[in-house]
Amino acid sequence: MFSEKLKGLRSGGMVFFHDLLMASIAWFGAYWLRFNLGAIPEEALNSAVSYLPLVIVVQTVAFKVFGFYRGVWRFTSMPDLLRMWKSVLSALLIVALVLFLYNRLEGVPRSIIPLYGVLLVLLLSAPRLLYRFWKDGNGPVAGAGKRVLIIGAGQAGEQLVRDLLRAPSAEYRPVIFVDDDKNKRKREIRGISVAGSIRKVPRYIEKYQVGAILIAVPSATDKEMQRIVEICESCGVPFLTLPSVAEILSGKVTQEALREVSIDDLLGRDPVKLAWESIKGSLENKTILVTGGGGSIGSELCRQLVQLSIKQLIIFEKSEFNLYKIEMELKAQYPGLSILPLLGDVVDRSALKRVMGQFRPNLVFHAAAYKHVPLLETQAREAARNNVIGTLNVAQESIEVGVDKFVLISTDKAVNPTNIMGATKRTAEIFCQSFAVESATQFITVRFGNVLGSAGSVVPLFQEQIKKGGPVTVTHPDMTRYFMTIPEASQLIMEAASVGHGGEIFVLDMGASVKVSYLAEQMIRLSGKTPGQDIKVEYIGLRPGEKLFEELFHDEESLKPSGHDKLFYASARSYKKEDIESLLQALSDACNTFDDDKVKSLLCQLVPEYKEGTGRSSEALGEEKNYVKHTERRQFTRAV
Repeated sequence: MFSEKLKGLRSGGMVFFHDLLMASIAWFGAYWLRFNLGAIPEEALNSAVSYLPLVIVVQTVAFKVFGFYRGVWRFTSMPDLLRMWKSVLSALLIVALVLFLYNRLEGVPRSIIPLYGVLLVLLLSAPRLLYRFWKDGNGPVAGAGKRVLIIGAGQAGEQLVRDLLRAPSAEYRPVIFVDDDKNKRKREIRGISVAGSIRKVPRYIEKYQVGAILIAVPSATDKEMQRIVEICESCGVPFLTLPSVAEILSGKVTQEALREVSIDDLLGRDPVKLAWESIKGSLENKTILVTGGGGSIGSELCRQLVQLSIKQLIIFEKSEFNLYKIEMELKAQYPGLSILPLLGDVVDRSALKRVMGQFRPNLVFHAAAYKHVPLLETQAREAARNNVIGTLNVAQESIEVGVDKFVLISTDKAVNPTNIMGATKRTAEIFCQSFAVESATQFITVRFGNVLGSAGSVVPLFQEQIKKGGPVTVTHPDMTRYFMTIPEASQLIMEAASVGHGGEIFVLDMGASVKVSYLAEQMIRLSGKTPGQDIKVEYIGLRPGEKLFEELFHDEESLKPSGHDKLFYASARSYKKEDIESLLQALSDACNTFDDDKVKSLLCQLVPEYKEGTGRSSEALGEEKNYVKHTERRQFTRAV
């Protein structure tokens, strides 16, 4: 470390010495130019020598004031040149003013000042630019690396090419750009031509003997990315992509950032732009409890929350392994933060009472829930006990200790449910809305669809099936689902907690629904295989409780804007508190006696729109097919 510091001091000293030398040369050079490149008269030379210390001191101070030495020679850019101009111009004005006040510029021809400025800028910038040109190289090295075509001739593409050209031993050698922007056609970027549109990629692959494709369009939407990937797949050569805009936080695009195209790229959407200051202000210095904090959504919520200067994070989780994993991860990254991992089950009212009473959290994010639809269809008691009674326990204890906000994480399956899981989550929504009316605690519900890569989702299932060589099993060719990434869902949950005042059901904008069959086929293609040939796709029929499509809001829940373009809230439906309380007590009794039939009957009473078993009935299946085939799905923007 000492040697590195010493090296840095030597490098900085050499740069400083170089600039002082250039300032001296520029000062005498101005006199030399003034006298037509001939001998400088003795009187003028004496004045040049006598005023040189003043010029050096003023110029040095100007360099320091304008941060001229922040830049690195190898990466000299316009901001560095701008600081240079400011430093030189300000020094010129100060030197001219001092000399004018001192002796009315006697012995200093008026042209010396501007000549000095022009010469100094040239002498300072030329070595820097030449050094960068020498380090970057002046073009691709013949025969070095695999010949690649780059899709995207924008800033990301330019930075990628620049990085590739810097290293003669780079794995890839750029030979051609393609871009849909007609204004970029037949132009060159760092010596690489922009040939034509993206749809002509297959033609250019053969023409330029390209061995790989690099996708440098981090701002592409999901539809644009789908089109690009389909074109690349038809070319028969490997293709990689740069991360999305949301992932490129440093602003630096290098060949190390290249990775294989993932399913997230095809199903991802525009990056979420959050009001981080508002979120931070609402959560800062707060004690926060996350139930189910070791699960997919719960753990990501914990990762996001610890970045917001909270006072304490309490992770309540019944899986010992999941709790251990998230604890180790967070404590390694934030050793100074108070993180309290607690083993516990939300159905254990005594444990909840003790935790709530001892730590008195300001906010509760309730993520603990059973979510696997087919599994819960045959275990109604367990589903109701965990998703309804467990949520009821957390909600009532939150009211008891005066929690400021209680955020229920719900699901699109709670809308017109055809399965036990959806009915239990809708029941939880109903009594949380009821509590919001009369309690000081603000009850907020956040409802969204599937998250990519979560435990139990189709993505890891398909990945495992592809790894084994298939077949990939899809329930129905017409089945569609909404998808979003886990970080996006977690961030929007925090946004909802920030803007909610109690009683709202927030609905996340999930974008367009995606056919699960398309998802399966694309994952097969991304693995380098061909659907139907290398790996088969088999349709196995709807599982218990499943629907062909999901909805995010009920017909009676008109959506309203929340002030965030990806967050809406549905107008709540009213319910009689007395009816809810008696049914919940009966449900608890049915769970205690393991009466599954009674549990199902009570769920039907609590959620009138729940029709037990309609997920697999032939009549309902026909209606869903007709809905998907002949009608246009409601979209958020249309509803609002």
